[in-house]
Amino acid sequence: MLPLEPGSAAGMLRELGRELLGHGPRAVVALSPHWMTRGVALGAHERPPTLHDFHGFDPALRALRYDVPGSPEVAAEARRLLQAAGMTASLDSLRGLDHGMWVPLQLMFPRAELPVVALSMPWPLDAVGAWQLGQALRPLREQGVLLLGSGSLTHNLHEFRAAAAVDAAAAPYVREFTDWVAAAISAGDLQQLLAWDTRAPHALRAHPTPEHLLPLHFALGAAGDGAQARRWHGGVHYGMLAMDAWSFD
Repeated sequence: MLPLEPGSAAGMLRELGRELLGHGPRAVVALSPHWMTRGVALGAHERPPTLHDFHGFDPALRALRYDVPGSPEVAAEARRLLQAAGMTASLDSLRGLDHGMWVPLQLMFPRAELPVVALSMPWPLDAVGAWQLGQALRPLREQGVLLLGSGSLTHNLHEFRAAAAVDAAAAPYVREFTDWVAAAISAGDLQQLLAWDTRAPHALRAHPTPEHLLPLHFALGAAGDGAQARRWHGGVHYGMLAMDAWSFD
């Protein structure tokens, strides 16, 4: 519901987008938990369509489009890097952008000026595998490509209540989990972050399944050692969806 009920996260994403544009990226490779494949796949569509891959929400969401160019060239280079790292990777010339990609991107880059390449989440995947995926694609950063992981810092939809206000007070466990993540990132404690499911407070309540947190591990792998981490406070939506973002320079 972020496009229709932007709440506290929208301003953060707009500010983050302006900051990132200041670095002059030429394209975006975006990982989302809403495209899972065996092996890694990369969207190689010249003009990726907007996918409305959800049900049961306001029909107005289906009218939204994010008309952005793709980049088959960046997709091919990403596949080459993944294969060089020993990973199975393929190109998909039909795949569009799922809501995990176009929803934040339309707030970050509303002019749709940057080509976007969709990156699938290979499944099964754990935190170490997601970190290795980001590590394999790290050279793209030196080529001016923004590597984006889209997920949610907490994501337990079993606790979602439709009547809740978008900026309702956060559940205590959400704050405890997000504070733990922030402390581990600030300390550069990769081992803690890779073992989040056994080390973090309320880990399995915050993420009954891991796919919405793994884009963070992808970003950590893409960042590399010594990257400067910055926390972008996005608040908590509906009391249970932590919307913070992290950038690594």
